[in-house]
Amino acid sequence: MTTTYVTHNRYRDHDMTGHNHPEHSGRIVAVWKTLKEAGLTERMDVITPTMVSDEAILRVHTQEHLDTLKWISGQEKMVMYDSDTYALPDSAEIARLSAGGVTAAIDAVSTGQADNGLAAVRPPGHHATPSRAMGFCILSNIAIGARHAQAVHGLKRVMIVDFDVHHGNGTQDVFYADDSVLFVSTHQYPFYPGTGALNDISAGRAKGRTVNIPLSAGYGDATYATVYQKVLLPIARRFQPELILVSAGFDAHHVDPLAMMRLTHEGYTHLTRELVQMAKDLCGGKIVFVMEGGYDLQALGHGMRNVAHVLLGDDEISDPYGEAPGTEPDNGKLIDDLQSIHEL
Repeated sequence: MTTTYVTHNRYRDHDMTGHNHPEHSGRIVAVWKTLKEAGLTERMDVITPTMVSDEAILRVHTQEHLDTLKWISGQEKMVMYDSDTYALPDSAEIARLSAGGVTAAIDAVSTGQADNGLAAVRPPGHHATPSRAMGFCILSNIAIGARHAQAVHGLKRVMIVDFDVHHGNGTQDVFYADDSVLFVSTHQYPFYPGTGALNDISAGRAKGRTVNIPLSAGYGDATYATVYQKVLLPIARRFQPELILVSAGFDAHHVDPLAMMRLTHEGYTHLTRELVQMAKDLCGGKIVFVMEGGYDLQALGHGMRNVAHVLLGDDEISDPYGEAPGTEPDNGKLIDDLQSIHEL
């Protein structure tokens, strides 16, 4: 079993130094440190990515968005896309490297160089829409990766699973009318960015290719496991993907400061194993996990460590926090509604 691990030391240079911003360079440093201390880095095939081209960006984003990215490179100080999303003069190149980390992992998996992949990248991507940066995200990394898989490797059906606590509105927007990409998102709702309603399943030929699984605050391991077993897995079997990409955010962990869900590292690892087994059953094991959110540094680091363990075939789970406090709400009606809407 060969796992490709893609990251770049320049990811730390995108940093709003001196400001208390949750998406800071300490996030990627925590991941690097945790993987190295666990002895996992040397067990993976490490790739240093290059920047994605204009062509790759324009498969997903508008020319205006690309022009803004180029304009940022010529500035002498920080630019704010919005109240949450910053860019330094170097951030345009680093965003290209972040998307390049995803395409590099996809190349390795698609060509057989690796069985599966882990892309430890930043800035994150799943909120960036075709026309704008938002929600800490500059380029839609995983969407650029999916389009790259189709354009370069000729794949017809790509599945994107997003378990970040926030809805991947940007990813959804890119593929909303496209029946060749299945997008499935579990997310706290109502919550930022306000999208991802249960009945938002696209329309026409793409009806049902958008699967939104909105979860009230307080759901955790048991509900996520049930959703994967009773909803996500049968939808994936029906779609028959050739590649699975995962927007892996660890902000649904019960200690994360920006959200109110109750996943544990054991729960996250169960979901990871389910996805890896799904890839083995449906698409020859071809799966790439792409880092998104996660704002408790220890929870993020150990979350990514556990993904690496699963990809490498290990049984180990690293969980410094243990069980979540409290109990979960009942999930019966949610499951029934999802099965009805998606005709399962």
